[in-house]
Amino acid sequence: MDIQSNLKEIRAQLPPQVSLVAVSKFHPNEAILTAYETGQRIFGESKEQELSKKQASLPADIQWHFIGHLQTNKVKYIAPYIAMIHAVDSYKLLAEIDKQAAKCNRVIPCLLEIHIAEEESKYGFSFEACREMLETTPWKELTHVCISGVMGMATNTDDESQITNEFESLHRFFTELKATYFKDCDTFKEISMGMSHDYPLAVQAGSTMVRVGSKIFGDRVYP
Repeated sequence: MDIQSNLKEIRAQLPPQVSLVAVSKFHPNEAILTAYETGQRIFGESKEQELSKKQASLPADIQWHFIGHLQTNKVKYIAPYIAMIHAVDSYKLLAEIDKQAAKCNRVIPCLLEIHIAEEESKYGFSFEACREMLETTPWKELTHVCISGVMGMATNTDDESQITNEFESLHRFFTELKATYFKDCDTFKEISMGMSHDYPLAVQAGSTMVRVGSKIFGDRVYP
């Protein structure tokens, strides 16, 4: 797998305003360093123990993004260094991130995960549950988290029209949240959607951040 060529090819397809998160979970340090040498600095992981080992042994200027389902009891381990948490799916988790970030004297950028796919197995707020959370919880009092946008995963299907519709629904919802709750918040600007198999469709639908793994690193080696 030519990681550096893959990265250059993907970057050439992305508009300047779209960030690339290289999804490095289950890939070894050597693969990450190869991508790093091509200038990649944002990497995505979804297991706290694997991430902590990598963070301790790889270059300090890497921006680590947590992209998987995060349990509240794991937040304290990543709070000292994590650059962004993509999948906040409850107020409870948001409050725990705030609590642990305060202990580290940090403000952690977070994305609200929105359930846009047909699969019930995927996590995330429904549109209505997200509105309810923003209406009814004291999230504005949390001083050590920054809600920076939304994140979503489309249905795993070959139907490109369905994928596009789901991405467009997330873009519309982002626009609604921006106008309703984050009108004067310049940091609420990210729409994290699109993975290896569907990121071109996500970019067309307004994604600002794509999470690409196998297109860069090849198939994962599961432990």
